[in-house]
Amino acid sequence: MAQFLDRYRIIESQKEDTVTFVKELLVYIDKLENDLRGENNRLSKELEDAQLDLDDARRSRREMQQQLTATSQRLGQYNTDNESLKNRNPYIIVLIDGDGTIFHEEYIRQGLEGGKKAANALRNAALEQCPNIPDDVEVIAKIFANVSGLAKAMKRVGVLDNAEDLREFSLGFTQGKASFDFIDVGHGKERADSKIRGMVVPSLDSPEATRWNIRNHNCKQILLGVSHDAGYAPFLDEILRDESTTRRVSIIEGTPIVRELAATGTRVLNFDHIFRNDKLLERQSPYSQFQQLPHGLPPSQLQALGNGRGQSPTPPSTWAGVTSIPLTTPPPMVFPVTLKNGTSGGGAAASALNIVTPHPKLDDWSPGDRGLDPTLTISAVILERTKRRAGNTKLCNNHYLRGPCPKGDECVFEHKHKASEEELKAIAYLTRLNPCVNGQDCDVEYCIYGHHCPSVGLNLAAVGGNGKGEDGVCAAFGCRFGAEGHPPGTVIKHPKKWDKEYY
Repeated sequence: MAQFLDRYRIIESQKEDTVTFVKELLVYIDKLENDLRGENNRLSKELEDAQLDLDDARRSRREMQQQLTATSQRLGQYNTDNESLKNRNPYIIVLIDGDGTIFHEEYIRQGLEGGKKAANALRNAALEQCPNIPDDVEVIAKIFANVSGLAKAMKRVGVLDNAEDLREFSLGFTQGKASFDFIDVGHGKERADSKIRGMVVPSLDSPEATRWNIRNHNCKQILLGVSHDAGYAPFLDEILRDESTTRRVSIIEGTPIVRELAATGTRVLNFDHIFRNDKLLERQSPYSQFQQLPHGLPPSQLQALGNGRGQSPTPPSTWAGVTSIPLTTPPPMVFPVTLKNGTSGGGAAASALNIVTPHPKLDDWSPGDRGLDPTLTISAVILERTKRRAGNTKLCNNHYLRGPCPKGDECVFEHKHKASEEELKAIAYLTRLNPCVNGQDCDVEYCIYGHHCPSVGLNLAAVGGNGKGEDGVCAAFGCRFGAEGHPPGTVIKHPKKWDKEYY
């Protein structure tokens, strides 16, 4: 019995443990179920959110794909339109400084009809020299020149018989093609230059300016007729910054291209069948016209020398400033030198004591629009004698070169001396040592002052000067002209250090 009781007690004890275990198990299961249910809810929510995000991403991706497709289509259309615009109305522009790039006289002498022929020839030449250009390309040509000055010069040197032919020619050139214009800019170097170059500020550029056209993709080629003017070299260096612009700019060679322009590497086109390849001055120099003036200068001719500052007793040397001096043909102004003992020197002795200015070696140099002052041949002895006059014995520039002196009796310089022809030339030379206030922009026909240094290349040792007269060296002591008044590379050994005038 006791054995059964013990066994009962063991079973009863195990039963309590079982109940406790089951209770604990149920509690654990309930907690685990609650935890799992919560986790499941959380995961379900996250899954729902992820699904929403996925749906949104899919929708966004589709929208992005649609936008990308539309953008790609628009970009392609823009590229097509851009190429179409770049190649729509293509043109070649020809900008010519007509003051130095001059049409052959065969065209000009034909007047109106010659202008039309020249326009047609220029258009054909431009198209031939510019390959790989669309067939529908337009050629635009602008010629900028001082028409009246050029006409006078061409008549002066015998190229034209009638100055009106050039004006008729310019009209014919303008009428020859709708896009061609021969523009009279009047006197002044910068007028043609500014038209061709354009302003530094893009908004101020005119459509014919190089700066404006270089930025226009419709402009396939720019042809510049400026081979004679070294002043365009810095401008070309400025605008030709890459291969694309360099490819689109060319220089038309009329007169041989100056080395400064050649150094820019710009392509050079030869249109010698249209434009002159020599300067007007090379065929018949206007200096010779001054040397052919009558022997001796009567008062009537002195009066013609002008009546204002910035004037000279001789006409300017560039065609733009050449005006009508009667083409008389007396003996050339080459005179024997009167020596101190009263005898006349001849042959080598005379030539050794004569000074010629501008020096013949400077014939190829163009200091600017006005050009070289007309040639003077001066007796070195008379020049030295004139220079030695001091105080109120100095010969009055105004009285002898312009006449009459505006100061009249109040003038402190000599008026009563009867100046010889040689003395007049000496006064003219000494006056040229003082720069004209307007420089190369001077448009006064008979300006008595210098428009460039007259001393370059002169040997002044014969008249007591300090200059050696070597090539490329300014022989003046205390030269009043700046670098622009000398040929490029000139050594100015003794620049101006005071305001004293030479005479």
